[in-house]
Amino acid sequence: MLFITGTDTGVGKTIVAAALSVALAQDPESQVASRSGVRVDKPVQTGAGTGEPMDVEVIAHLVPSCTCSEGLRLHRPMAPAPAARLEGVRLPSIREQADRIRASAGESEHLLIEGSGGLLVQLDDQGRTLADLAIELGEASSFVLVCRSGLGTLNHTELTLEALRHRGLSIAGIVIGSWPAHPDEIDRTNREHLSTLGVPLLGAIPAGAALLEPATFRSGAPMWFDTLP
Repeated sequence: MLFITGTDTGVGKTIVAAALSVALAQDPESQVASRSGVRVDKPVQTGAGTGEPMDVEVIAHLVPSCTCSEGLRLHRPMAPAPAARLEGVRLPSIREQADRIRASAGESEHLLIEGSGGLLVQLDDQGRTLADLAIELGEASSFVLVCRSGLGTLNHTELTLEALRHRGLSIAGIVIGSWPAHPDEIDRTNREHLSTLGVPLLGAIPAGAALLEPATFRSGAPMWFDTLP
């Protein structure tokens, strides 16, 4: 079970989840072909009122073979807790969210769970987070941390790694969510530094990958990872 979290919102978690779903399914060591495939789950989705495709819809478009599931959907494009308060909606407890995920997981070998925003964004009315959801599920799980390449990413990345380690949560590695076609000195030196933080730098997703034709996305995705979690 892989939890996809980010240093912030908009860093590319959804595209990383889509690309990982392709790469894991094609991994020669994977047994996924003999089971139900890869599933990506989004416990809480916000921004449904913007008219933009939701995360599970983006993944389903790029990777039709991937099974997608979703918990609560909220309309306002903001963090789940304030969005739920404004809409008069009760957020399911972390235990309820974990129960739903267990029930929907089926026989999928690879289950990817995409968070909302950063690691400590609240996902229920008791202030619990994606980290708490991982603890509640209690199964062998690990986090993939999606980060930016530009200025400021080192502090945000190391803060998130520290929060994961403080909670005793396993970290599979880091992925740069959008690698520019023409990286500057900051991008390049940041990428070098990100590889020294004690966890694998799994790879980098090229900027604009979400706009690729689905077949092109799927053919390229495995090459964007140096190693798989």
